[in-house]
Amino acid sequence: MLLYRFPPGSRVPEVLLGHMGGPMWQRRDVGAWSIPKGGYTEEDAFAAALREFQEEVGVPVPAEHFVDLGEVQQSGGKYVRAWAAEGDLDPARAVSNTFEVEWPPGSGRRQPFPEFDRVAWFSPEEAMAKIVTAQATFVERLLAALT
Repeated sequence: MLLYRFPPGSRVPEVLLGHMGGPMWQRRDVGAWSIPKGGYTEEDAFAAALREFQEEVGVPVPAEHFVDLGEVQQSGGKYVRAWAAEGDLDPARAVSNTFEVEWPPGSGRRQPFPEFDRVAWFSPEEAMAKIVTAQATFVERLLAALT
């Protein structure tokens, strides 16, 4: 789900992205941001997008109207389908679900980490510089849909 908003007095939208959590992403910025998304099997793709947004951001999608942005394939082979929605939220109130990973590697200790350690609003240019490469297409498609 690609949430967007128009800052007061601006005709250029901002988009909400999440910084991927966990020790692998801790010191990275470029390519370490993503739209809220996740996997699904038999669940409807749109229902999964709504669920994943709530799990990763901590609140339901604050919107009622959605635009299908299609699908992209990420470099690792994973397909991602996204929708855009206009809405607003305070990033400081975002609380992500967690996942567990063995850390440090080989220690035998499993530790929890948030899926997103923070979320933030970005201009389209900033977003395309920070987001996972394949997902930049969603920002481009959003801008095309808004014109």
